[in-house]
Amino acid sequence: MRVHVVYAHPVRESFGAACHAAVTGALAGAGHEVDDLDLYAAGFDPRLGAEEHRRYQSVGRNVEGVEELVARLRAAEGLVLVFPTWWYGMPAILKGWFDRVWLPGVGFNLPKGSGAILPALLNLKKFGVVTTVGSPWWFMKLYMREPGKRVLLRGLKALCAPGARHVWLCQYGVDASTAAQRSAFLRRIETTFAAF
Repeated sequence: MRVHVVYAHPVRESFGAACHAAVTGALAGAGHEVDDLDLYAAGFDPRLGAEEHRRYQSVGRNVEGVEELVARLRAAEGLVLVFPTWWYGMPAILKGWFDRVWLPGVGFNLPKGSGAILPALLNLKKFGVVTTVGSPWWFMKLYMREPGKRVLLRGLKALCAPGARHVWLCQYGVDASTAAQRSAFLRRIETTFAAF
């Protein structure tokens, strides 16, 4: 399977980088073709500019400037996002990737008139998320009600790639976690993505 891994963390020696390495290593070890995109290393600009916004709904023209990124997303059979959760959501650089790449005609189609958008990423059979959160699990699950998970799985995946099976892995309380807890999470990543 061709799996597009989109990684968003600015620090090379971070635990996020270790998670990213565990994901790509496990996928490659299982025989998947890995198309790895490190948004920071690639110098991706997350800003949706004025001209891009003007042609946003002009299918075909709206991909100008992001053609390669669109082609990589369309070629994928699986998508895995690896990122830290900051302020209850994804980093701005990853949000910008959605804004600039999951366009009308790419991520979804707009029906004529009114109505619900139609999915366009039917090529995606699997959708994975690996993230870390500084807050403890009970705060994120019980009080915040998992905002990042809701946006990605109940929002974007459900609307754009509804048939894709999903995996959600989160290391809660990462700031206070022990080396043993982080090692256990990395093993969980390796086991999960070896069977992706």
